[in-house]
Amino acid sequence: MSQLLNRRLALLSERANLTLLEQCLHGIERECLRVTGDARLAQTPHPEELGSALTNDQITTDYSESLLEFITPALPDPADTLASLDKIHRFAYSKLGNEFLWSPSMPCPLPAEADIPIAYYGTSNIGQLKYVYRKGLALRYGKTMQCIAGIHYNFSLPEALWPVLKEADGFVGTDRDYQSSAYIALIRNFRRYNWLLMYLFGASPALDAGFLRGRAHQLEQLDADTLYLPYATSLRMSDLGYQSNAQAGLTPCYNDLNSYTDSLRKAVATPYAPYVEIGTHQDGEWVQLNTNILQIENEYYSNIRPKRVTYSGERPIQALVARGVQYVEVRLLDINPFLPVGIDLPEARFLDAFLLYCALQESPQFNSQECSSCTSNFMSVVKEGRRPGLQLQRDGEAVDMKAWAGELLEQIAPLAALLDQRHGGDAHSKALDEQLAKIKDVSLTPSAKVLASMVERKESFAQFSMRQSQTHAEYFRSEALSPEDQAAFEEKVRTSLLEQTEIEQTEEGDFDLFVASYQASILAISN
Repeated sequence: MSQLLNRRLALLSERANLTLLEQCLHGIERECLRVTGDARLAQTPHPEELGSALTNDQITTDYSESLLEFITPALPDPADTLASLDKIHRFAYSKLGNEFLWSPSMPCPLPAEADIPIAYYGTSNIGQLKYVYRKGLALRYGKTMQCIAGIHYNFSLPEALWPVLKEADGFVGTDRDYQSSAYIALIRNFRRYNWLLMYLFGASPALDAGFLRGRAHQLEQLDADTLYLPYATSLRMSDLGYQSNAQAGLTPCYNDLNSYTDSLRKAVATPYAPYVEIGTHQDGEWVQLNTNILQIENEYYSNIRPKRVTYSGERPIQALVARGVQYVEVRLLDINPFLPVGIDLPEARFLDAFLLYCALQESPQFNSQECSSCTSNFMSVVKEGRRPGLQLQRDGEAVDMKAWAGELLEQIAPLAALLDQRHGGDAHSKALDEQLAKIKDVSLTPSAKVLASMVERKESFAQFSMRQSQTHAEYFRSEALSPEDQAAFEEKVRTSLLEQTEIEQTEEGDFDLFVASYQASILAISN
């Protein structure tokens, strides 16, 4: 364990600072497809009974009209965050009729590309912008890939903690600069060690054979309808998932906030020849927002993002440049198909200890060799994480994955103990023990359990997933929300629909001008 980590642990163990750890915030976003009873993509519009996808801050859509996204508030106790997520699911199920929420990350058997509906957000300029952006995603990456679902875990350390660490580090500069640089350091460590999360929580070792649309691949056949890799942990996070030639040169290595925002700003302003060839319009209709590497900064696909809550009309990069990093969004988590909401409390508790470790451990800047070995380690584990004797690269040398994983858990243990010291009990340490068991016994990993269940029951990927979806539906439908909670959701639905109508009725200015000023807003940012 590094001297810096030891010093920071001692500092946080002091009574005055220990209470700060209660103020960490946790938010979860869970995406899931709506499907029919025969495991097909629901072709119905986003249910109006769930409110406006444009203005309901808890229930919206992601890429497709069929791809729901549930968003919790950011809360100090992850148990409350998960309870909030559970309630959103229960409310959704009270409105879904005979449809189901698909249990895993990889999609159900999909219709033809043309029949996958893009999410629609109404006639307002911002609604149309969201719709055209998604048309651009369809054009650039295909609709199939956009139907993959995941869980995003939003995490922040307490604002009051940063000045304490800043003083101890003797940092020269503003509190805001220190906080941003500390979050970027967390992200660098996350990139070093994120392969561990894929081993522990990856849950997509197989997929429906139709997903690849006849593309060449190196997967094996599990049965007539299912493709898989025998040692894979997360095909969702492999190169079968989100691929982009345009983004290939875009690898911000997170050495500081300015270089990160700069690289994204350039990508949003730099033309990409194949997109230029298509243009922004076809037959007088918008087909993409621009012809640049990225249409907007959120198109950049990374498994963790520095974030800042935005003001109305503000772009994510503008918020980061103006006010610095406020929290991180962890984007690599698969949905665990055995869990009703796709994630549970031990996973959240472990993530907290892991992210705290990434924040407090020494985090030297990347050189290009380390940057590429982070990427290759991650790819090795998503495709072959359960292969006996798998080797990863560390400091230019091969190292046994399981030995390294054991070492990491040993180093994370004091952070789990620190969290337990503050919260009382031993929930974080138990969560860590649960992960240690998976390292010792590969059959305990979610990816191994998915394959074992399919093989044992002789089920295809779609049959397994549908059975899990039905089990979860029964769980949510068996116990209704309290009348108060149901009423609160109904009120949110009503006000969100009114808000959308108001935006549409009071808006001035045409869409072309709106897009032009939106594009100009990012070019106006100067670091």
